[in-house]
Amino acid sequence: MKLLVSNDDGIFSLGVRSLADALAEVGHEVTIVCPNRERSATGHGLTLHEPIRAEVVKSIFHPKVMAWSCSGTPSDCVKLGLWGLMESPPDLVLAGINHGGNLGSDVLYSGTVSAAMEGFIQGIPSIAFSLANNTSQEFQGAATFAKTLVDQIHKQPLPEPTLLNVNVPPLPLSEIAGVKITRQGIRRYIETFEKRADPRGKTYYWLVGEAIEDMEQPDHLHLPPEIPTDVQAIRDRYISVTPLQYNLTDAAAVYCLQEQGLRI
Repeated sequence: MKLLVSNDDGIFSLGVRSLADALAEVGHEVTIVCPNRERSATGHGLTLHEPIRAEVVKSIFHPKVMAWSCSGTPSDCVKLGLWGLMESPPDLVLAGINHGGNLGSDVLYSGTVSAAMEGFIQGIPSIAFSLANNTSQEFQGAATFAKTLVDQIHKQPLPEPTLLNVNVPPLPLSEIAGVKITRQGIRRYIETFEKRADPRGKTYYWLVGEAIEDMEQPDHLHLPPEIPTDVQAIRDRYISVTPLQYNLTDAAAVYCLQEQGLRI
C-alpha cells in the first residue's frame, strides 16, 4: 500500500522510525513528512503567516522510505505531503507512533490525532497510533500491531474513509491482553502553572498539569454503555481502537434549543 506517515514528536523520534521502518520492511511504499522539531499538543494548527520549508532526510530510515523534515505543524505536514510532495494520494495516512497516550479529551489537543484527522478530512482513511506511556521505549508492540492493522485494511478495505485512534499499552506484545473496539472516555487534568524567573529576572509560566484518568462512563447517544472506553481498555492492558469523527455537533442540545424556541 502507498502510505503517508507523520507525527508530532518530530522527524528524529523513535516512534515514527519504528512505525515507518516496520511498514517498509514488509513492502509498503512509505513517505514520511514530519515536523523538524517536537510539536506536541499543537492540535490542528496551521501555518498561514510564514513560509513552510521542507528538506529531504536520509540515512536514518529504511532505505526504501522517502522522508521529509517540515518546518510546519503536524497538520501542515500532512497537507504538504498530500498536495505538495507526493505525486498521487496515498491509500492511508498514518500518524505516530506518539510517545504518550492520546485518550479521552487528549484527542482535542493532540498533534498526532490532528495529523491523522487531516488525512480523514481529505477523504483518506487514517490512523493515529500512540504508545500509552510518556517514558517507555517499548514501541515494537505498537509497530507490530500497526503492520497487522494495515494488512487487514489492505485485505478488507473499510467501507468508507474512517479515522481510527489507536492506543497501545507500553508492554511487550506477549503481555498485551488483546484488542478492544472502544469509545472515547474522559481524561481530565489538574492544571497547574509554575511561576518562574528567567536569567534576566523576567517572569514566565510553565504548564505542569497532571492527568486524571476517570473511570466514569460518558454518555454516547448511539452506543451502549457496555462498550468500554479507551481509558478503561488501556488500564486493562488492551489495545484500544476508537473510531473518531470531526463533526462535533451536540445532537441533544440541537433538540433542546429547538424546543426552547430561541428568538431575536
